Amino acid sequence: MIFIENEGVNNPRLNLALEEYALRNFSADTDYLLFYINAPSIIIGRNQNTLEEINQGYVDEKDIQVVRRVSGGGAVYHDFGNLNFSFITNHDVKSLNNFKKFTAPVIKVLKSMGLDAELKGRNDIQVEEKKISGTAQFSTGKRMISHGTLLLDTELGEVANALNVKMSKIQSKGHKSVRSRVANIQEFLKDSMKIEDFRSRLLKGLYEESEDFERYYLSSEEWKAVHRLKEEKYDTWDWNYGRSPKFNIQRSKRFSVGEVDLRIFVEKGHIKDFKIFGDFFGKEPVENLEKLLVGARYEKEDIYELLKDIELKEYFGEIPHLEFIELVYGEDS
Repeated sequence: MIFIENEGVNNPRLNLALEEYALRNFSADTDYLLFYINAPSIIIGRNQNTLEEINQGYVDEKDIQVVRRVSGGGAVYHDFGNLNFSFITNHDVKSLNNFKKFTAPVIKVLKSMGLDAELKGRNDIQVEEKKISGTAQFSTGKRMISHGTLLLDTELGEVANALNVKMSKIQSKGHKSVRSRVANIQEFLKDSMKIEDFRSRLLKGLYEESEDFERYYLSSEEWKAVHRLKEEKYDTWDWNYGRSPKFNIQRSKRFSVGEVDLRIFVEKGHIKDFKIFGDFFGKEPVENLEKLLVGARYEKEDIYELLKDIELKEYFGEIPHLEFIELVYGEDS
């Protein structure tokens, strides 16, 4: 496993561009590890409706960057007290949505630091029932990213200020606020630690059993390509905000794989626009599923015929087929 040096970059859009560039262009003959620390920013999950996840007024006031990532899951707040890790590996069916596999080495290092860390729920690392890390994945079909956050000493108050947390998510977890669930790793350490020291400790721990530790520095040409990807994708409104649709029907449900939120625009009995949002994880882009339904009659029988043979788990993970069809067109629509 080769460690990619991001050379102290704190720009979230450049760091996400670097991560995607490495995923799509670096050699498939080896695995890579990338660390990055972002300036204050909100990182939106691939399938989320940005305008409904953020407190836009507060974000504008505090000049917090908003960036969409390629992986699914929910929105997270990043700042200089948060360390992000990313494993870039070959795609493996057994590894996709296997958060235990990729969090295990991180948890091992945290335990060596005296933390009683464990993976809980779908994709959270917790200490004493408090979330200190969230993880997500993305696959191209050939290569995949398994990445996550590690809250060392982040401004937790900003999480509530910058993010609009949906009541369905709070109620489903049985908690009254985000702040009651999230904690900094610093709270569980005997001695305070700077983020740079934490980064070094984690890197050393992850490579403890490896004899072929190698650091990789991008060439000037590779950095140019990363900057180009940032400008063409991660700097654009279309990528970061552009999925917000016109709709006249909204239907949402929380499944075991996460929340699925549908926005449907029906005109003269036909689906003119169809958008799927949520914090689920899937391999295939939901845009393909959306296109399938556009133009169809908004009738239950038609919806059933279109969706009955579709492998929905490729888009959402394990989800009951009939329950999803009921969500698209239920009796209470």
